[in-house]
Parts: sequence; structure tokens; C-alpha cells
Amino acid sequence: MLADRAVVLGELVRMHVGPGRLGLLWMWAALAATGWSVVGSGLVFIEQGADIFSGIAGVFSLVVGAAALIPAVVFACLGISRDREVRSLLDAWGALDRDPERDRRLRMPGMSLTWLLLSFVLGAVGLALCVIGPASARPGRETYGLVALVMGVGMVAWLTALVGGVTALAHRRWVVRVLMGGGGAGTGAGVVPVSPAGGRSASSEPPPPGSGTPSPSPDRSASSGAAAPPVRPPNPAS
Repeated sequence: MLADRAVVLGELVRMHVGPGRLGLLWMWAALAATGWSVVGSGLVFIEQGADIFSGIAGVFSLVVGAAALIPAVVFACLGISRDREVRSLLDAWGALDRDPERDRRLRMPGMSLTWLLLSFVLGAVGLALCVIGPASARPGRETYGLVALVMGVGMVAWLTALVGGVTALAHRRWVVRVLMGGGGAGTGAGVVPVSPAGGRSASSEPPPPGSGTPSPSPDRSASSGAAAPPVRPPNPAS
């Protein structure tokens, strides 16, 4: 069973924090950022358009951008939902037993650190775009469409970094809690048996009423403990 557990956990860990999962997350993020950039360009065309051709180009950009943005968001959400299922399966399979030799390969500290560092860098870039872009805009020079474009790309980057950071921390928490954590429930060692009140044994307790065992009455116990009356000898005269 330990061999099957190691195989299943290895596959689940690769699905959770493997290079393929990281590349897939960044691919959907890049597609979403590209789609939003095209949508933002369409907004700029419509806002600055002086003729009908600029309006047509803006609408076309909106359609193309939405065609790239919506599938990327949908597949990214499906990936997040699958990550939750994978984490529940990791908890279930990891709780079956402990195997320190095989569990050492499941920790993957380098991959977790890679997830965390890339997420930190991407989050910093996204936060800078969301804050510095609108703050540096000048009325009359930058349009609202351009500000929306910059903020949208920054929001995509920040959300992707959030997903990556949560995934890395969740894997590390699973490693500490399941693979390196303490034992489970107690086995009953150290339990002190409780004796009846007053230090008496159970056999010395009076039987409960209706148990079928007659209890000694006080009169019988008193009479059995009293001395028997002396027997008078017969009178020879009679």
C-alpha cells in the first residue's frame, strides 16, 4: 500500500506544483493579458476615433480581445477549482500512512520556492501597474482607455501572482502538516483507571434495585450478629 500511496502522491504533487502546472497558469495569464490589451486598444480607438473607420477598428478590437480574454479566464478558474480537488486528494492519501523515505521526494522545496519568487515578482509588477499607471496619467494627454488598459494588465498580473503564492504556501503547509507533522490520535497510553468512590471495589458496592440479587437487610444482619439466648435445662421435678 505504501508503494501505491507514493505513486499517487507523486502524481498529485506534480499536478499541484509541477512545472507543467506553473507553465499552464502563466500561459492563461499571458492570454488574458493579451486579450485585455486588445480590448483596451479598442477602447482607445473608440475614444480617440475621429471617423467611422476608427470606430470599426475599435469594435473589431473589442471582439477579438474578448475572444481571447473570456476563454483564458474560464480555463484559469477551472484550474483553480482543480487545484482545490487536488489538495483534498493530497490530504486524503497523505493521511493513510507515513513513509519518510518516499515522502522526502514529495516535498519539492525548490519548486515551491520558484512558485513563490515568480509570484512575488509578478505581483510587484502588477501592483506597480495598477498604482503608478493611474497616478502618472495627465488629463488631456492619456485617455481613459489607456488607463483602463494599464490597470487591466496590472490586475491580471496581480491576480495570477496571488494564485501562485497561495498554491506555493498551500503545498508547503501540506508538507509540514501531513509529511512532517506529528502523530494522530492517542492510543490510550497514560490513561489512569478510575476506581469507585471511597476506594472500594465494585464487588463491595450494593447491587442496584431490581438486579435480582437480594440485599442484606439491617434486621437480619443485626440478628445474625447477636448472641443466641441460653437454653434452660429441664426441671427434674416435672
